[in-house]
Amino acid sequence: MEEYHKEYNRKEIIAPKVLRMLWLKKEKLDEVREALKFQRLEKFARLSGNIYPALVEVFLTNMWYDENTIYSQVKGVDICINDEVWLVIGGLVNAGIPLGRSNTVGLEEFNKVQFFKSCLRNPNTESRSYYVGGLVVTPHILAFIVIHVVLTEEDLMLMYCLMGRIKVNQVSVIQEHIIKIRRKIKYRIPYVVLISHFIKYFEIDTEGEVVESVKAQNEISATTLSKIGLKKVNDECWICKADGDSPDQ
Repeated sequence: MEEYHKEYNRKEIIAPKVLRMLWLKKEKLDEVREALKFQRLEKFARLSGNIYPALVEVFLTNMWYDENTIYSQVKGVDICINDEVWLVIGGLVNAGIPLGRSNTVGLEEFNKVQFFKSCLRNPNTESRSYYVGGLVVTPHILAFIVIHVVLTEEDLMLMYCLMGRIKVNQVSVIQEHIIKIRRKIKYRIPYVVLISHFIKYFEIDTEGEVVESVKAQNEISATTLSKIGLKKVNDECWICKADGDSPDQ
């Protein structure tokens, strides 16, 4: 418990995001929807339900891992996050290319600078950081859904695969983010909904625990897209507000 308070009490929890494929279809965001479906992220993207922040932090405190599996123990219950658990809870299959600087299989043509410029509304923009604000609509939304405000090299690899229909090992990607919590002191806690589903899957007693619910504002909606700089025109398509009323070319 002392380690739990020392390591995780000061870490910030990343607010969960919930995404419905039917909403993407309704909003005619077909490229985004097809990119996520190709990666089998439909079930994972719509995960919601109760969050148990204290139990999530205990899970992370007691976590260890080998090459393919995460283990932990919560309230005396042994937890093994194997391929079956990933499939049942998140609809994810432990297959596809792993992402990382050491991996080049399937990514031989990837160049982070060239790819990032290809996603910009203005490819001539000069910047030392890979901010998502200048991206055209589809990569902008994908970046918001699965990544961050500033893209790392690994993030750009993931975006490259999403846009190029290259099958990624999403289990490996998520595991790597979870494992980073142990390695990096200031790393924020991701996937609290997913980990809470792990806790329920292994039938850990949650009675008397602090519980939070995924709120309506956690669901990605038209309001969400407006907040990240997009707007819908003629009830037909989404564009970047900075582009006036002209859809991306």
